[in-house]
Amino acid sequence: MKLKNCININDLREAAKTRAHKMVFDYIDGGADDEKTLARNSSAFDDYELLYRVLSGVDSPDLSTTLLGQKMDVPFILSPSAGNRLFHTEGEYGPAKAAEKIGTVYSLATLSSVSIEDIGTATNGPKWFQLYVWKDRGLVKEMLDRAKAAGFTAMFLTVDLPIAGNRERDPKNGFTIPPKIGPKQVWHALNAPHWTMDYLFSPAIRYANLSSASTAATLNDFVAAQLDAGFNWDDAEWLLGEWNGPTILKGVVRADDAIRAERVGFNAISISNHGGRQLDTSPAPISCLEPIREAVSDKTELIVDGGIRRGTDVLKAIAMGANAVSFARPYLYGLAAGGTEGAIKSVEIIRDAIKRDMILLGAQKITDIDRSFIKSI
Repeated sequence: MKLKNCININDLREAAKTRAHKMVFDYIDGGADDEKTLARNSSAFDDYELLYRVLSGVDSPDLSTTLLGQKMDVPFILSPSAGNRLFHTEGEYGPAKAAEKIGTVYSLATLSSVSIEDIGTATNGPKWFQLYVWKDRGLVKEMLDRAKAAGFTAMFLTVDLPIAGNRERDPKNGFTIPPKIGPKQVWHALNAPHWTMDYLFSPAIRYANLSSASTAATLNDFVAAQLDAGFNWDDAEWLLGEWNGPTILKGVVRADDAIRAERVGFNAISISNHGGRQLDTSPAPISCLEPIREAVSDKTELIVDGGIRRGTDVLKAIAMGANAVSFARPYLYGLAAGGTEGAIKSVEIIRDAIKRDMILLGAQKITDIDRSFIKSI
């Protein structure tokens, strides 16, 4: 499917599947084990219906909101995701420019394929930095210092990846970063000529924030060697002191963890199961939202991350107590399908859907949307 013919996120997914190498598409698209959580992340939105109001006089709704004091033109941000140059040669530049164009926050991953500094100069839009916790605490501090210097204003601490989940598509495809080429990869490359030409005539793909000497490794091996599975709440408190700025804890599904995060000092919580890529049969984020909203104070802002594909998904999350939502797969499908243009198209699809659905819902402003608009099935 051509990019110009894509009218929804699933269309972009099909376009990405056609253009990208199989190991690349499956890395974006796949989840852990039997992928039950992956499927449930989206289907759980079907447990709720929207109770629209009539004769509300809404013809030009206001989609803007704030998150951690940052004004945004839409009620969503772009989640961090690793290694974007593997999906398209334009890499993290694509979603960063898409976020700037649409007036929202871009979150850069620790394991990005474009450096902190290069993204810092590539966009004037608001930027947050996602952090994994390395065994080398000196490297942690160095990355935070680099992010501050490059204009990143908040820290996204991801805590649901102490080890890599069992993502079975990846070993079947021989997935590594940087890619390690064998007969299977060559065969799939022949079936993805546009991706292959980009790959062959572009600089080598690597984790740009790490040593240039990084060798090809599976995700399981890399995480086991580099990330600190022993990181705990005391360490998180230390990290808050090192950053000394707005912070989001990403990967929470339990109310008691949310309460502790608030007490430790996190400003916001991203309710997330890592896109269904870690512990299979964990709950969908949307189903965890209301218990967490009831458990923490209003000063702690909540982001729902997982399963967002439609404008109605966004409005349901807002109605149930989220301050905003975030997503990665929709813009990654767009990026893989058509580079920066595709990433921009993905966020515009969701923005335009929210605007249309707010008119149909009878809500003039994002802040007007509350629990009265939701019915649990």
